[in-house]
Amino acid sequence: MLYTRKGDNGTTKLFNSTQGVRHLKSAPVFEALGTLDELNASLGYAKVLATKSGDTVGIKGVKTSYETIINQLQNILFTIQAELGGADKKITDEAVLFAELVTAEIETLLPPIHSFTVYGGGETGAYLDICRSIARRAERMIIVCLEKEPHQIGETTLRFMNRLSSVLYAMARFANYQEGFSEHAPQYE
Repeated sequence: MLYTRKGDNGTTKLFNSTQGVRHLKSAPVFEALGTLDELNASLGYAKVLATKSGDTVGIKGVKTSYETIINQLQNILFTIQAELGGADKKITDEAVLFAELVTAEIETLLPPIHSFTVYGGGETGAYLDICRSIARRAERMIIVCLEKEPHQIGETTLRFMNRLSSVLYAMARFANYQEGFSEHAPQYE
């Protein structure tokens, strides 16, 4: 069954909740979990767009599809959601290294940037920019959650969330580059 009716009063529980302990759905942890879920769903759509366009990047000399990269990021996010929800799950340093590796490989293929750029370009790049902004919001919500409630979030998770927006930015830039879109600096008024 896709519904239980247990949350009809605006409460729910976490993985580590003792029997019967329910929390308001407005608690910061659920805002963070919801933002991570939004990010993961958005990455799913970005993956569809990238698959259609055939975007790839060389990782350690191996041509890797954006679909594969995004799928790995999504799996990491599922683990972070479980960790934040109180499950006995943690991401590893390899998750952070993966994000750093993808970002570094893409940076070697693009011209350096010297200013902010106006977002847009192709569908994949534009949508990855949206994902990047959601990732930043998710990171902020996790920090709010840590400030307001006791949660066991590892330093590795915090490092990964900080790297995630960088990898998504690099992927957005590279998707636009592969599709022939030029970057433009903002024209300040």
